[in-house]
Amino acid sequence: MARWWGRILGRTRDGRGFTLVELIMAVAIIAILAAIAIHLYVSLAAKSRLTKAQSEVRTIATAVSVFEGHMGALPPALSDLTAPATNSNGLTAGPFLAAVPTPPGGMWTPYVYVPQPDGTFTITISGEGSTISFP
Repeated sequence: MARWWGRILGRTRDGRGFTLVELIMAVAIIAILAAIAIHLYVSLAAKSRLTKAQSEVRTIATAVSVFEGHMGALPPALSDLTAPATNSNGLTAGPFLAAVPTPPGGMWTPYVYVPQPDGTFTITISGEGSTISFP
């Protein structure tokens, strides 16, 4: 029975170790699995940066809205959100943001804040083939 299994598996009792073909196949399988894992990691990291940018745009927009509610006007620049502000009634509030967020990394542009004369504003950031804008 042992001889029969030995013939089927291509080995005899004296054969030890792996054949060159078996080693090449094992290395090929490991390389394929590594390529799949690296691709998934890169995709996940890019999606994470996109989600971070979306979240920070909403945070900045909320801070701008709170500033406008307190002061009665839009802030001239994002840096005005990082300091306390006193309105015409003498009430002080703020800072509305601890710091202006930095871009998520990679090839992202800084956050661009543009107040409009009609009382609206836009916040935009671009990178990695995506542009996020609010509202």
